[in-house]
Amino acid sequence: MTGHAATSRHEFRVDSRTLVAHDFPGTRAPRAVVVWCGGTPHTGALLAPHVDAAAARGIRLVSVARPGFGGSMRTPGRSIADAAADVLRVADLLGIKRFVVTGYSGGGPHALAVGALGGDRVLGVATFGSPAPFSDDGAWFEGMQDPGALRSARDGRAAREEWEETARFDPEQFTGDDYSALDGPLTALGAEAGRASELEQGGSVDDDLALVMPWGVDLSRLTAPVLLHHGAADRVVPVAHAERIRRLHPTAELTIRPGRGHIGVLLDWPDVLDRLLADGFPGDRSGSGG
Repeated sequence: MTGHAATSRHEFRVDSRTLVAHDFPGTRAPRAVVVWCGGTPHTGALLAPHVDAAAARGIRLVSVARPGFGGSMRTPGRSIADAAADVLRVADLLGIKRFVVTGYSGGGPHALAVGALGGDRVLGVATFGSPAPFSDDGAWFEGMQDPGALRSARDGRAAREEWEETARFDPEQFTGDDYSALDGPLTALGAEAGRASELEQGGSVDDDLALVMPWGVDLSRLTAPVLLHHGAADRVVPVAHAERIRRLHPTAELTIRPGRGHIGVLLDWPDVLDRLLADGFPGDRSGSGG
């Protein structure tokens, strides 16, 4: 199951567009605000295990559905930076001054971009199985079990949309570790992905196109601590992507989890969150506006 009884759904008008956010308020005075950038596809709904982890820690948890997903109006041609700017706008509308941002899979680049664009209002960034900025030398695709969607995106919107019409799921892109996670603690993630695939309005196409074009943001602008978390056995986004991000942003801390796949690595989200919010973490962790 996704979501949580105590979460709320908001619709905002931003630049004549609708953006949808989900908000778990935590306590009256949350110790921090965490923004979640979901993978591709997503509905924007908060995952029940993440809400439970946030509730146990007194944390406010927020997500913003990217355009084309979860009721947020599609914006063809959007860049990673464009969608990241939407997150910052919604944070303003929710009265959130400072926060931590985490992103999974296709949400990872968006989390990094939020960190780069948000300046000192972003207190920390964590990614899980995130793709790196695109390089058209062939190495970017190496090790991907099923790169068809992204290869077609490299050839443009028409090619990516044509691929979508005949695409078939390749079960080999996930490991035994991934399937164990989906059958256990991350059942909610599988349900979320299934529902998102049924309801999306071109979001996956736009996400993939954004991944293989310039992100529109300079990662050197990241000043907050960055934790890169990646499974060594990831067949969807091979670990070389995390290593490339680390080279582009040398102060980032990279953790490679032996045996973990693309989904299983997300089991570590609560532990990574604890690291980001540990005592001694730089900056004001009060998070919300006022």
